Amino acid sequence: MWRFNQITKAEYRGDYRFYIEYDDQVKAEIDLSDYPDKGPIFSPLKDQTFFKQAKVESGTLVWPNEADIAPETLYEKVKNRMQQVAESAGEYKPSD
Repeated sequence: MWRFNQITKAEYRGDYRFYIEYDDQVKAEIDLSDYPDKGPIFSPLKDQTFFKQAKVESGTLVWPNEADIAPETLYEKVKNRMQQVAESAGEYKPSD
């Protein structure tokens, strides 16, 4: 369950990827390439110059046009990516 964790760091990494860190040390690089097609508010994100202008506000990513992604949605993406990376490195140990 999501515990209202907030993003503490977000770095644009090229294409539609951001490296994101949360206040509980959950961190990973995630692909957000599906967002520019999620509706009119996100269509400006098709321009990568605009896409990379996202900032951390109120614990999540926000773009200059006020488009944002729910922090719990990003958190799940980051956690899933961390798990994928750990599994591929043979380091993943499922928690009980």
